[in-house]
Amino acid sequence: MKKLTTKVMHSYFPNKNDIKTEIINLSAILNLPKSTEEFMSDIHGEYNAFSHIFRNGSGNIAQKINDRFNGELTDKQKKELAFLIYYPSEMVTRKKRQLDNLDELRKWYERNFYLVIELLKVVSRKYTRSKVRKALAEDFIYITEELLYTNEKDINKDEYYNQIIENLIDLSIADDFIVETSHSIQRLVVDRLHIIGDIYDRGPHPDYIVDKLSSLSQVDVQWGNHDILWLGGASGSPLCICNLIRISARYNNLSIIEDSYGINLRHLSMFADKNYTPNPAFESKSDGQTVISSELEQTNKIQQAIAIMQFKLEGRAINRRPEFGMEDRKLLDKMNEDFSQITIDGETYPITNGCFQTIDKNNPYELTAEEQEIMDGLVKSFTTSNKLRKHMDFLIEKGSMYLKNNDNLLIHGCVPVNNQGEFESLVIDGKKYAGKELFEFLEDNLRASYQEPECVNDLATDLMWYLWTGSLSPLFGKRAMKTFERYFIDNKDIQKEHKNPYYKLRHEEWFIDKILTEFGLDSDKGHVINGHTPVKKGHSPIMANGKMFVIDGGMSKPYQKTTGIGGYTLLSNSYGFQLVTHEPFTTRDDAIKNLSDIVSTKKVVAQVDHRMKVADTDIGSQLKEEIKELKEVLDQY
Repeated sequence: MKKLTTKVMHSYFPNKNDIKTEIINLSAILNLPKSTEEFMSDIHGEYNAFSHIFRNGSGNIAQKINDRFNGELTDKQKKELAFLIYYPSEMVTRKKRQLDNLDELRKWYERNFYLVIELLKVVSRKYTRSKVRKALAEDFIYITEELLYTNEKDINKDEYYNQIIENLIDLSIADDFIVETSHSIQRLVVDRLHIIGDIYDRGPHPDYIVDKLSSLSQVDVQWGNHDILWLGGASGSPLCICNLIRISARYNNLSIIEDSYGINLRHLSMFADKNYTPNPAFESKSDGQTVISSELEQTNKIQQAIAIMQFKLEGRAINRRPEFGMEDRKLLDKMNEDFSQITIDGETYPITNGCFQTIDKNNPYELTAEEQEIMDGLVKSFTTSNKLRKHMDFLIEKGSMYLKNNDNLLIHGCVPVNNQGEFESLVIDGKKYAGKELFEFLEDNLRASYQEPECVNDLATDLMWYLWTGSLSPLFGKRAMKTFERYFIDNKDIQKEHKNPYYKLRHEEWFIDKILTEFGLDSDKGHVINGHTPVKKGHSPIMANGKMFVIDGGMSKPYQKTTGIGGYTLLSNSYGFQLVTHEPFTTRDDAIKNLSDIVSTKKVVAQVDHRMKVADTDIGSQLKEEIKELKEVLDQY
């Protein structure tokens, strides 16, 4: 007999009836409706906005409340119930302050027990009892199941169920029950969450986001270019460390490094204070937050110091890796003696806001002795931070360069191509890597580098940096990163970063069909789901005759002026795809106080001919294989 799947091999079937029962169970699951998947991208540390969207299931909870209680609750009551599910602890506390009368409070509890249980019934219909049980709070499994699987028309059990509710109140566990049941609803309303890259940078709390994601059983991450910097930092890449510190300083968010991950920047700060003065080119983007001017000044100087170290180390990496084809990004040796001008491609430009006092004109890419000492210390700190390692372990375990899921291709950035749509090749050690093979080669090296953080200048670690900035990086998607030019050359033309032709061609159906075929997907049924590039006002996130979805809509606050919204999310359920548009999130307190949700519109963007079942999904294919093998085992009895 052929080799059995791991699940079948590890199952224990003492007799034929046990095998038959399992076959019946798996066959029944195949006929359940396909569960709901949610897609998010480019969260960029905006934990509060992410948390709210997660809590409301991209508007799914409000929709199910409306469907179930339409005609039974007023619009205001529906909204209050929605926010009770989103923020149960806060809403219960708020209601207890409002209702001084104990009889009124008791009636409120009784009413909302009924509402949350009814909503739990709605969101659990797609699942087996076993799966629902796993989503319930352990302390309340018995009580919840008794209430969940009752028929309200069964008058013989009225007193029994009423007594359960009375005891919840009298034993002072009513609050906990409502809170835990609300969390169960949140877990069940969306079965699987896909993050299409860029959890990190810009916003204040990517660490909170990773903590939340780590608590979910069904989640995957397609790495984004900003995530790579942090993976690279934990892997010991000096260049990734320089870039992520510089960006954190740029967005006035060094606290993520120091406070969240316990990495000491004191030596760097003292060095910056000694060697640099405030420079207008390095002003932080404070995003409207109140910041002490002395802190901004120090952050400005740190940003200068780490940027110069970055440019030096980049030159050394480019010399070390000629196969990267980045010779044109060595710019420190293109300046004149007094660093007042630079010559690029035969054109000479004046330098503005220069800060090159630690550069030796005769050896521009060498770190000073103190810079080297700082860099060595930073590498050690990043590679030994327990919390950072824990978070990056999660990204390694749940992450990938791409994911094929239910006929869809999930990638953060692009598939590098030329103007004709032919796959471009990265040549390493004489071997060409293009298309799907390029993604897999880069992922293999990323994982290898992460496993050996003590190796800081090997090919695998240098490829981590290449993923951030290389012209054929699927996560970058541009011909060159113009960080130096944006800081020091006041010329918009030379600052411009030219995108890979992929971003123009992805509007064409034939091109998306080619991409899907390259990755082994059915071009008639499949879609490509992208993040990375914010969709500007007036532009559609739906391209290539509905085969391409771009869901970076501006969850990151700096992009909201460009996008005009607070982000897109995508839902896939048994009926097809819905694109959800979100308004900008203000604050958690404001949302709760004013019951202000941020879902503005839901639009059906792809509808299936028949309602999809589990049998139509990747999991369904696995279950069919297991059923086939179980039948083979049954034949041997």
